[in-house]
Amino acid sequence: MQRHTGRDMWDVEECQSPRMGSVILGVDGGASNTVCVCIPAAMPFNDPLPVLSRTVAGCSNHNSVGEDRARETLERVMSQALLKARRRRSNVCAVCLAVAGVNHPIDQQRMLDWLRDIFPSHVKLFVENDAVAALASGTMGKLHGCVLIAGTGTIAYGFTSDGREARAAGAGPVLGDWGSGYGISAQALTAVVRAYDGRGPETVLTNNMLDFLGLASPDELIGWTYEDQSWARIADLLPVVVESAESGDEVANKILHNSVGELASSVKAVVQRLDLGGEDGKHPFPLVMVGKVLEANKRWDIGKEVIDCVTKNYPGAYPIHPKVEPAVGAALLAWNAIASELDGDIRTVQ
Repeated sequence: MQRHTGRDMWDVEECQSPRMGSVILGVDGGASNTVCVCIPAAMPFNDPLPVLSRTVAGCSNHNSVGEDRARETLERVMSQALLKARRRRSNVCAVCLAVAGVNHPIDQQRMLDWLRDIFPSHVKLFVENDAVAALASGTMGKLHGCVLIAGTGTIAYGFTSDGREARAAGAGPVLGDWGSGYGISAQALTAVVRAYDGRGPETVLTNNMLDFLGLASPDELIGWTYEDQSWARIADLLPVVVESAESGDEVANKILHNSVGELASSVKAVVQRLDLGGEDGKHPFPLVMVGKVLEANKRWDIGKEVIDCVTKNYPGAYPIHPKVEPAVGAALLAWNAIASELDGDIRTVQ
């Protein structure tokens, strides 16, 4: 596939006749894909929220694909979103990048410096971990409460109303994102290999995995696994594990039960550090639930199991399943941050 430089991506700006109106870009970059939305700065809080354009590309976690490829992906979705919305960079008043792998102020500053080379000086720039946008997607841009993301990877992230923050997990598969789609699927693959060589109990995961992948023998799993070790590819095996558990397989059920415990532990660690539940755990706070692992299936509902586990200790937690995606949450973060600075004629719908 042809690689494009940043300058190539923005050349099309000179060839289009832009529409008027300031806009905000919100970007959610995860381990599986990257989404950018373009919303009007003059945004009324209607339901549904107005989205001028939406674009999707691959992974933009620099820990997974490298910094150059991650930046290329981010720049592509932003340039395409503006193109689809018939806007130029001069129309942008704020950008919020919420990207997996941004775990330290050094990461944030590096991304901010890079963005500053792309956008005009008047543009307000914000860089956060993707978990922050996920939280904002459930709280309409307000940073308070806790979010649990369980997709390809997993992280729990929380904020207090006075700005304190804490996180748990989110260190990637090597350091143990147990409870994530990758973690669950990797444990299932390991269980198949252990059953095959006699170190573990027999499991229906063996036949189900082989059928799903079109392989003839567990021996072939080794080659399949290491020919492409992308996290998302392994995580895509999650439905096989859930299906096996719902059929009554003890090994698959144990993997899912352990995952519930891991996910709940991440949430409780954040809640405890920030004292979100108060002394008795009954102080109300939002618990935003995001990611394919937390979606209900026929018999297994990992998200509900996690909520039940958390609310035993913190009955004040009230679950929120966002109506908007994290990329919109990122845009709302930027909108809330600059709302007081917007001129009246910008904030009025044009």
